Amino acid sequence: MAEIEPIADKVTSHFYSLLFLRHPDLRALFPAAMDTQRDRLFKALLTAATHADDPATLATYLSHLGRGHRKYGTLPEHYPAVGECLIGALSHYAPRSWGPRAESAWVAAYTTISQIMIDAAAEDALRAPASWRAEVVAHDMRTPDIAVVTVRPDQPYPFLAGQYAALETPWWPRIWRHYSFAGAPRSDGLLSFHVKAVPAGWVSNALVHRARPGHVIQLGPPAGSMTVDHSTDNGLLCLGGGTGIAPIKALVEDVAQHGRHRSVQVFYGARRGHDLYDIETMLRMQQSHPWLSVRPVVDDGPGGGLGARLPEAVYEYGPWHTYDAYLSGPPGMIRRGVDTLVDIGIPAHRIRHDSIEELVGARN
Repeated sequence: MAEIEPIADKVTSHFYSLLFLRHPDLRALFPAAMDTQRDRLFKALLTAATHADDPATLATYLSHLGRGHRKYGTLPEHYPAVGECLIGALSHYAPRSWGPRAESAWVAAYTTISQIMIDAAAEDALRAPASWRAEVVAHDMRTPDIAVVTVRPDQPYPFLAGQYAALETPWWPRIWRHYSFAGAPRSDGLLSFHVKAVPAGWVSNALVHRARPGHVIQLGPPAGSMTVDHSTDNGLLCLGGGTGIAPIKALVEDVAQHGRHRSVQVFYGARRGHDLYDIETMLRMQQSHPWLSVRPVVDDGPGGGLGARLPEAVYEYGPWHTYDAYLSGPPGMIRRGVDTLVDIGIPAHRIRHDSIEELVGARN
């Protein structure tokens, strides 16, 4: 790994060159533009291999990947081709450390990785489709670049409040992006997502600026572990930054549906006051539920990025030792938030957030 990591970009390019040259039929499984996917698959393989000595964490991570890869059309026979090209790329770019022992270790690691993913996909196929078609039934522009998109899946879609799903639009086939559900499960089966259009964001811009009622998108399976533990009476301390307020809103609805009056303290952060696009909804929920408190936190400083003040705002309140913490928002906010919450005495195992792609995040 020490030999590979400084030149990971070259290794990744060589890996895909081998894959598409030797197995051209696999090119159709990938998006036309490989900007994000190009790094994602290779990084996932390397990450999994370096954690081969942690079977429990590895199985959780890879089972999720295996289930998720069903929506791409991945089949068991595709895995040997990927493994062959992975070995080819590594052996080409790690000549100093490569040899029979290294090759044997990588073959063993990849065999384990692929088998966990294949088994997870096969088990998932017995109970759920690879993806769901979902019709857009409402499209509400909250700001010039944020929309609340509501869809109706073509068949029952079971999920838990706090989870997320991958979405694909008809305008950019095979390009998927993750969005959190903006509510707890509803009796009418509708699902809502809060989407912010970001520069060069193909899926986000399509959902915000092109999608309208009647359009059909694809949903991947639900994923994520940022869910409420209903076996405890602990309060919920929730930090939501920007569109990260969506899963926080879902958690509040989930607590309300379970009918237990647990304290829920929400800190809702944004760069500027007008970016608190869902504050009215949250304040109405606060009026309906006496156990809920909603505090807006605005950065408003020169050059302050989202989250510069949000985690620190919790210092002014508390104590929090009887609370479970939930964080959702930009990565920087989550990193600062975790540090802050540990600082004020909340054990790491009671701090929940989703790091969708990195095994390190899943472990932490």
